[in-house]
Amino acid sequence: MKPCILLIEDDRDMRELVSGHLEHSGFDVQSADDGIKGQALALQYNPDLILLDLMLPKVDGLTLCQRLRRDERTSAIPILMLTALGGTKDKVSGFNSGADDYLTKPFDLEELQVRIKALLRRSDRAPVGTSGNHHEILSYGPLTLVPERFEAIWFDKPVRLTHLEFELLHCLLQRHGQTVAPSLILKEVWGYEPDDDIETIRVHVRHLRTKLEPDPRKPRFIKTVYGAGYCLELPTGAQLEGLEDVLAQARQDREQNDQNSRASA
Repeated sequence: MKPCILLIEDDRDMRELVSGHLEHSGFDVQSADDGIKGQALALQYNPDLILLDLMLPKVDGLTLCQRLRRDERTSAIPILMLTALGGTKDKVSGFNSGADDYLTKPFDLEELQVRIKALLRRSDRAPVGTSGNHHEILSYGPLTLVPERFEAIWFDKPVRLTHLEFELLHCLLQRHGQTVAPSLILKEVWGYEPDDDIETIRVHVRHLRTKLEPDPRKPRFIKTVYGAGYCLELPTGAQLEGLEDVLAQARQDREQNDQNSRASA
């Protein structure tokens, strides 16, 4: 069966160009020209991947991405954003809304295909730990990864992760205590080697810190080694004393802040 791709793009020329190329390359392509139709087709076809323009009529791409991520029926579908907005802040906004990858217009159609294939490989690959590699680390100190649910058990508490967050954490865990270069992270987690997408990693590291660190602004566990990469340092033995209480208080404070924010909105 052909992989199904949903293209949500309001520019007709761009839509016809991209869909024609992808159909010629062996994909089944469904298209929508606004955000409302795009969301309806995502629910109808449950595509293998969504190509999402940011500047859409009726519902913009960032809002639509957030809606797709909140809906359990579409939350796991890889989303590749296509946009003429190529600034760092625009990329950060895209990743914060739930995009898996980001491609700036104008782009080469072959580059688009590389990105699509990388996302499809990652979303369809066997769960971590089932490849026959018995040396993979899935647990260290207070952290255990649960591949079947893309979940981390952190100090005996389950933490839901996105696919990208899970694979990023897994990549760091395999090299616990070592500095992991951004180029290796991009190749292993994203499946390709972009030239300057270090901001891609930074956004997802920030998301992980928000979920695992007592104070994400002063990380204890996922450390930045400036000019070199990132290092995961997990506590063991006597280092664990008191940390569970610190994390529990931090979670409680964040939940209270979230409630206050919703109440004042």
